[in-house]
Amino acid sequence: MNYTAKSTIGDVVAADYRAAAVFNNHSIDFCCNGNKSIEEACKSKNIDSDKLLDELNEALSDSSQKSTDFNSWPLDLLADYIEKKHHRYCEAKITEIKPYIEKINNVHGSHHPELAEVRELFGRTAGEMSMHMKREELTLFPYIRKMVNAKSKGEKPEAPRFGSVESPIAKMMDDHDQEGERFRRIKELTNDYTVPEDGCNTYKVTLAMLKEFEEDLHMHIHLENNILFPKSVELEKELA
Repeated sequence: MNYTAKSTIGDVVAADYRAAAVFNNHSIDFCCNGNKSIEEACKSKNIDSDKLLDELNEALSDSSQKSTDFNSWPLDLLADYIEKKHHRYCEAKITEIKPYIEKINNVHGSHHPELAEVRELFGRTAGEMSMHMKREELTLFPYIRKMVNAKSKGEKPEAPRFGSVESPIAKMMDDHDQEGERFRRIKELTNDYTVPEDGCNTYKVTLAMLKEFEEDLHMHIHLENNILFPKSVELEKELA
């Protein structure tokens, strides 16, 4: 499929995740700002949109590279996948990464004062993401599963206490924006996760883990912002 400058970034990546690599190469946010058109994103980055579209169509025509079609998954299956894959990863990695950041800050902080801010930012991510994921697991995801079940039975689900699914989704997307900003700052502070000349192996491992965490976070947010959330809103309207 050929895309145009008017195509929405989130829709392109939702249709084929291979597009994410192209946007990443140009530092275009496809998860938190997936509602922008390619034209808007290129203009803000001073990028030739025709050149990016050529790269995009070339990447998506490469039959040797495959990507999972999450866009075709039932919403309850997608919610289960996000919870079991990305929530569990996030919880485990937060516990693993925090001591590493603390250690390199203690050892290298005098020569790299930016590490103190990295520690603070990741600490806020740890607290906020833990609460964010619990809210999804206890409130939003169960209701999405109820809607899917109700549709399969030709029924109407019981109205949730939060009124409309759009209410918790708005809060979750706001959380995503904040996480995106935090990691943009961490990436900037660490010079795109580049180990300084005086960095030890622990420093190297810490930055590698932070980079991997950010990549997983981008996928996590993409699956929710660009696929699960808009389709859940559509389903609720359909059932109404």
